[in-house]
Order: sequence, then structure tokens, then C-alpha cells
Amino acid sequence: MSEIFQQALGETIPLLRSVDAGIVRRPKASRRALEELRAAAMKPRDGTAMIWTWERLEEAILGCVKCPHLVASRSKVVFGTGDRNAELMFVGEAPGADEDLQGEPFVGKAGQLLTKIIEAMGFSRAEVFIANVLKCRPDMPPGESGNRKPKPEEMATCLPWLREQIELVRPRALVALGATAAEGLLGETRPLRDIRGSWLDFQGIPVLVTYHPAYLLRNQSITEKRKVWEDMLQVLRKLGKTVSAKQERFFTQPA
Repeated sequence: MSEIFQQALGETIPLLRSVDAGIVRRPKASRRALEELRAAAMKPRDGTAMIWTWERLEEAILGCVKCPHLVASRSKVVFGTGDRNAELMFVGEAPGADEDLQGEPFVGKAGQLLTKIIEAMGFSRAEVFIANVLKCRPDMPPGESGNRKPKPEEMATCLPWLREQIELVRPRALVALGATAAEGLLGETRPLRDIRGSWLDFQGIPVLVTYHPAYLLRNQSITEKRKVWEDMLQVLRKLGKTVSAKQERFFTQPA
């Protein structure tokens, strides 16, 4: 019996016994204890690893309470979206304010730009899978707005969920959007300029690191847009797709 199961069971059983003894006002076990008890009960009793299905994984992620400060501040858990058998998967760092409200990754201005990039590659948004390292929006200090960078320990806590998603999708290629996504997914701490456009590896799956779409919203130069597009052309070729002459010419300087 696992430590999590024992701890949750130790908190829950005395309360059930009190009810059985005739307490009029029914006491309540903590929500965390009940969630951990249910999660532990789902684990195989023979000590083998959990065999995840999409249904089990989605239930576990949506009910995750591993980071109490994020649980307290989030509106919705952002599971991921798209084709669960996609050959291409995009990974960002964490949900922002728009994603937290809608429960879907990349739906704000940066997400709209990502959708345009995906469509320019010849895919629809529904044909790829999009997720984040962190499934909850990083909480902000009281009185402050905007979005903050996820902490390494937050990403480390959440990474197992992303790892299981990748295992279920089994994409032929991954795209890490930005330095923080590369850090959370791959443990990469090198500057983005040193790893952008390079093929790295995650559990045998090729990963290409490129700029986050939010960077292109801040920097509108054709040169920077072309860098990201050259990365996407690499992805298309890695997948064995034909790159059209029109696609090849995107974001090139006029002659």
C-alpha cells in the first residue's frame, strides 16, 4: 500500500467511524485527502505502473491538487486540445489569463498567431495537439496583473502529466514554444538563441525549439518571423511533408 494511500486513508477512516458511532453533524474529510485517496485507489495493486487511458488521464489532471497555491487561484485546469493521435504536437509553458478562463491552451493573441502558423504549415488546429508544461495558470501576487513565468519546481511537479500526454499521443515531432517550455520539457537552461532551430530529443521523439508566438507579437520584424518559419519548414520536412514554393517564400525580404 503506497504512502499516499495510507495517508489519505488515515485521515478519512476515523471520520467515517465517527459517523457510524452516531455523530449527528456529519464531518467532512478534506478535499485533498479524498482526491489522493481516489488517485491511489486507481493505481494497480500489484505495484506495476499505471496504465493510462485518455479518460483516466483527463480525470486525474482536471482533479490535480499537487500545487495548492495554483489550485486556489485557478479558474480552470487547461488539459490540452486537438487530435489525440496527432503526428505533430506543440508544447507551451503555461496557461495565461485567457486560457485560464476558457480551459483551452493558446486562445489569446499569441494563440491566434500560433493558429495562423499551424494553418500556414498546411494543418488545421484540430489536426495537431497543443498542450502546456503547466496545466494551471501561475498565480500572481495580490494586486498584480499579467502572467508570470512558471517556477522550475512547478514545472517539475506538472511534467509527469505532460509526459503521459505525449506517451498517449506518440507524435512524430514535438515543437517547444519558447525557452521556458524547453526548460520544463527538456531541462534545457541554455539561452534560446543557442538551441532555437536545433533538433533535440524527448524520450525518442525529435523536439524542435522555436520562439514563443508572444515573442513575435513583441517583435514584428520580418527577420524574426522568418526564423520561426524556417523552424516550421524543418518540422514539415521532418514529417516528410512537401514544402511548396509559396511556403518556402514566406517572410523573405523582397529582392
